[in-house]
Amino acid sequence: MPEGPELHLASHFVNEACSELVFGGCVEKSPVSRNPEVPFESSAYHISALARGKELRLTLSPLPGAQPPRGPLALVFRFGMTGSFQLVPSDALPSHAHLRFYTAPPGPRLALCFVDVRRFGRWDLGGKWQPGRGPCVLLEYEQFRLCPSRENVLRNLADKAFDRPICEALLDQRFFNGIGNYLRAEILYRLRIPPFEKARTVLEALQQRRPSPELTLSQKIRAKLQNPDLLELCHSVPKEVVQLGGKGYGPESTEEDFAAFRAWLRCYGTPGMSSLRDRHGRTIWFQGDPGPLAPKGGKSRKKKSKGAQRGSEDQVENPPSPNKAPSRTRRARRGLPEQTAAQQPEGTSLQRDPEAPCVPEKGKRRRQPATSGRRRPQKIKADTPSSEPEETSAS
Repeated sequence: MPEGPELHLASHFVNEACSELVFGGCVEKSPVSRNPEVPFESSAYHISALARGKELRLTLSPLPGAQPPRGPLALVFRFGMTGSFQLVPSDALPSHAHLRFYTAPPGPRLALCFVDVRRFGRWDLGGKWQPGRGPCVLLEYEQFRLCPSRENVLRNLADKAFDRPICEALLDQRFFNGIGNYLRAEILYRLRIPPFEKARTVLEALQQRRPSPELTLSQKIRAKLQNPDLLELCHSVPKEVVQLGGKGYGPESTEEDFAAFRAWLRCYGTPGMSSLRDRHGRTIWFQGDPGPLAPKGGKSRKKKSKGAQRGSEDQVENPPSPNKAPSRTRRARRGLPEQTAAQQPEGTSLQRDPEAPCVPEKGKRRRQPATSGRRRPQKIKADTPSSEPEETSAS
């Protein structure tokens, strides 16, 4: 799912790819999208982008003399699970391109597309950021980190959001605008904080953390860099993803982009780490004790290494030959001699998988000789529909 760094990288992509392009005409929306129509038409306009947390503002600015005369229009995008921007030839539009902005002639016609496979992404007209979101952990760090904005978190510790585990509180965009699933795992892992520790307990410790007044300014800075706290990592960890370049984590990442991102990950989805689902169904990755607020009955799963995964796949693809010998009927059809008890392979009767449930053997039914030349017709069961629910497409 695109998080703060991915929105930030998307704004960089739009600004760099469209800086020399002139767009023209109407804005096209796909008929399957439930988002609003974009009532904008201009013979010549520029496109620019700005990201804030998990939102991106796209501004359409008509050029001087463009027809019909009109002012700029801004849209605010939230990428949902799979949203992204792509610049492609107009005759090679990607699937699920739900909003399209076309370049004006002369020159080859291109299209800037908002692509969203799962269609959870949204756009709103007017250009206003969604109310209630806190400062962006990337671009508004001064407001997020320093007073009184740092107090946006610490002064609101009585809020019910901090009754929950810290892994869930980090997804609350009122306080941590831009933090998402993989970022919370990486931040908590670096601090060795159990994901299901109470958020208020974790954050109250920051209130008591004060540098010694005897330290010089350079010593204080060095101490901060060597021992960052949770709020500081909420800025520095997303910044590391931005510095990787590319498009970050997402469905449209190239293999080269994703290889760099995968190498950067220390916890999220990496071998040796455990995972649990929080109360919202989101998977949190961690190492060690999950914490006192871990869901009851939840079983943590440990990520296997690639070698172990390939080994298990090989076992599935090439299962061992069954111990059970062919039945008499099958042997007769194949023309094989009947197998005696001495010829039976070892482990067929007494040796069992120690973890397999013990199932009592069913008694063998003797076949009664037919009293007449007629065979009783077999009952044919009618096909029953599958009880598995059909997959529903996300709208």
